[in-house]
Amino acid sequence: MQLRTIAIAACTIALAATCTAQMPAAGPQTGPRTSAPKPPMNPNMQMPMSGAPNGPAASPASNAMVALKGKPISIRYSAPSIRDRKIMGGVVPFGEVWRTGANPATSFVTASALKVGSLTVPAGSYTLYTLPTATTWQLILNKQTGQWGTVYNQPQDLGRIPMKVATLPAPQEVMSISFENTKGGATELHIRWEKTDVSVPIVAQ
Repeated sequence: MQLRTIAIAACTIALAATCTAQMPAAGPQTGPRTSAPKPPMNPNMQMPMSGAPNGPAASPASNAMVALKGKPISIRYSAPSIRDRKIMGGVVPFGEVWRTGANPATSFVTASALKVGSLTVPAGSYTLYTLPTATTWQLILNKQTGQWGTVYNQPQDLGRIPMKVATLPAPQEVMSISFENTKGGATELHIRWEKTDVSVPIVAQ
């Protein structure tokens, strides 16, 4: 009788252990989870290009504008910075045509005929280049437009104009193009970078 009682107790304990092992543990569900639906992507947002910097552009787009006798002149360019580099005779090579900026070609658009230095410039769209040396600079207006800045087609030159060269008292970090000393139908076009300031007079015709 005593042995039977012990056997029944052992079976009861084993059965309880088996049921406990089969019961799910308290806590989070172990089955498939349903996540909250993701909001739709904004179609106007673009993923960054592989390798593209997350910060500001190294040579941001800029422009210079002036009106002579009520007719606009505009120059659109990208403005590079020195960034601890040798500029004149380095980034800007002497004896070679320079894009005069960065990225796409620098554009020069005038709504009226001009006299740029001694060159007659009809109303229209052009690309602006320069040709620097250690002591002299020339401004180049080229009839080819819309190309990348490193593309230069000399047969398309409208003409080349000598520029006045001056030295800045302190280095200028960011390259700039500007119209200055504007009076009536005349202005001066200035290009400045590092310690170089080159200019040419412009007169509306």
